[in-house]
Amino acid sequence: MIKYVGKRLLHLAWIMLAVSFLTFLLMYLTPGDAASKKLSAQGVAVSEEVLMQTRENMGLLRPFFIQYGDWMLHAMRFDLGVSFKDGFPVAEKLWKGLKNTAILMVVSILLSLLAAVPLAFLAALKKDSVFDHGIRLISFVGNSIPNFLISVLLIYFICVRAKLLPVVADKSVRGLILPCLALSIPIISRFVRQFRAEFLEQLGKPFVAGARARGVKEFYVLRDVFHNASINILTIVGLSVGTLLGGSVVIETIFRWPGLGKLAMDAITNRDYPVIQGFVLLTCAIYVTVNLITDISYHFIDPRLRER
Repeated sequence: MIKYVGKRLLHLAWIMLAVSFLTFLLMYLTPGDAASKKLSAQGVAVSEEVLMQTRENMGLLRPFFIQYGDWMLHAMRFDLGVSFKDGFPVAEKLWKGLKNTAILMVVSILLSLLAAVPLAFLAALKKDSVFDHGIRLISFVGNSIPNFLISVLLIYFICVRAKLLPVVADKSVRGLILPCLALSIPIISRFVRQFRAEFLEQLGKPFVAGARARGVKEFYVLRDVFHNASINILTIVGLSVGTLLGGSVVIETIFRWPGLGKLAMDAITNRDYPVIQGFVLLTCAIYVTVNLITDISYHFIDPRLRER
């Protein structure tokens, strides 16, 4: 196990290095001038002399590989530089946004599991029934509607028409409801379809027919079915972290939730390259780390892996 984790951590380091290089290269090749954006945001008169001096102070006149090497050396010490827009440390801004995004993601994934697992299990047990067809239809529709359209519909019906919740999300429980719903609905729909397929596969295995033929109580048969399907379910949940991170960018921007997604969109608008680079590096680390934790958890669920 220790050797396996060590190999995965080494793999993680190489992925982080490649992602950081590609991100820095794309920021370097992106048209536009971060120095002029910074001066405009500060209300400073943009003359050629002032612009060149600002570029030099920001390190934008140095060769690409020198810029990247200097940034990478600081990043290895968890120093991601300062924001071009306001001069605040990037690591501090990312940490504040990460806490709010983590709240949104954890609540959304718990809500998705609480809704999807029982619905998928019942749909698998009642295969080809009216309930099964209804659940599959609803999940197909929910999976087809994009996040931003779900957000607009929720705002219109719940906030504008019913006036039950605020449009702009604050850090209260009421402010968290709409962003979580908008983020969870496509995830629930996807989970229902995938979990149902996993449960159906396990219900068709010979051990189920054998257990029922021996008179094993249905509760214990279904418990084993759920346990055997849990490994693939865990994989699906782990892979959905990327979807949640991507969806949170849109949701946080629409509802003004102060998380990583809104921070990234503001940084893209202002060409705040250090914040964008830090955001990409952090989201990559989160995604790969969650997948590593998912792989390690297999050893606690499946005894066959522990024996190997």
